[in-house]
Amino acid sequence: MALSKIVLEFIDLLILNTLEMKEAVAILCAGGPAPGINTVISSVTKIFINNGYNVIGLNGGYKSLFAEEPAFEYLDFDYADQIYSRGGSALKMSRYKPRDDEFSVDFFKKYKVKLLVTIGGDDTASTANRLTKYLASKKLDVKNIHVPKTIDNDLPLPEGTPTFGYHSAKEEGVRLATTIYEDARTSGNWFVVSAMGREAGHLAMGIGTATHYPMIIIPEMFDKTKITFDKITKLVISSMVKRRILGIDYGVAIISEGVFHFMSDKEIIDTGINFTYDDHGHPELGNVSKSHIFNMLTQQELKNLRIKVKSRPNEMGYELRCCRPVAYDLAYATRLGLGVYNLFEAGHTGCMIMINRNAEVKPLFLKDVEDDKGKVKPRLVDVTSQNVQMIFRNNLHYLTKEDYRAAKKYVKNPEEYDFFEILEWNQNG
Repeated sequence: MALSKIVLEFIDLLILNTLEMKEAVAILCAGGPAPGINTVISSVTKIFINNGYNVIGLNGGYKSLFAEEPAFEYLDFDYADQIYSRGGSALKMSRYKPRDDEFSVDFFKKYKVKLLVTIGGDDTASTANRLTKYLASKKLDVKNIHVPKTIDNDLPLPEGTPTFGYHSAKEEGVRLATTIYEDARTSGNWFVVSAMGREAGHLAMGIGTATHYPMIIIPEMFDKTKITFDKITKLVISSMVKRRILGIDYGVAIISEGVFHFMSDKEIIDTGINFTYDDHGHPELGNVSKSHIFNMLTQQELKNLRIKVKSRPNEMGYELRCCRPVAYDLAYATRLGLGVYNLFEAGHTGCMIMINRNAEVKPLFLKDVEDDKGKVKPRLVDVTSQNVQMIFRNNLHYLTKEDYRAAKKYVKNPEEYDFFEILEWNQNG
């Protein structure tokens, strides 16, 4: 028995020594989950193992990378093969953003790391950008390649190139949004839906377009006027009144939570919602339902107008982040994961991996998409594009000048609920 234990310990030591002799690639995931993360982890793991590297999976994102005792594990083919099609992330994620003075070369040197693969959104990419500059200043030959991930689709990739996870989240969102629309039609009610998106409205736009929602509200619409709750509420009611004129007593309005990004604390606090507050006195929006706020304000305005419309709030976000990736993201994330090796072999660092229109793996250097503070700039919905204008002008329901006479049955001043007047857009394009 004692001999068997000695043999096992010797084998473990032999394996450990073998691992420590080889160069390694480390993978970390940061931010929020998105479908396809495990596909990237799996693909990176498989291709680097095949090419003679150790693969280290960090749990806890950047916080673990610079901790005194990092939480990590060596990944193997069996691990990679089990996770490739799963939702969520097999590696624990974190939103921790290290300061520059927390950066250290210790982990890279101790475990012979030659490449750090970061999987995340713009905050993760921005930290990767700072880290690349730090490693260069220390003259340490460690490459850094970022794999752009977010259901918000807001990383500055070339137009038409999505972030992985977006299409899967949109697909799940459309499945849920379709049943919400059917519930509205069946019950003769309205729903006010809030969709994730931070400062960009891609997800709300994608879901709302696919489900023929009569009102879509995203922050980019307010390109000529300030975003306020009053304007948002009036846009929702504009759609409700227009549908009443058309003889339709139901509907759904979808609003991107990104509108909050452009509002002052005072505007948010003045809604009358009971918020909790952070250490800096800012309302903690993550603790409240955005759809509840939108719906409550809509109902208050409806009561002021004496319009009887029932509406219900529905939050859409967390249930989209860990769903199983659809075929598009499974294939896309696989190509991104495998492509990391191509960029690494070519000597690239400080870049995001992208696949161009010719299906070629290319680097997008973070220094080329940073602002003056070194933060990666988000990609917003281009509301001036033909595709987006086509949806806003031809597939939504709202009041315009032609509806004023009929609308006076419901609102005294229909011009206040005119879609184009609210947004200060030209009705004729």
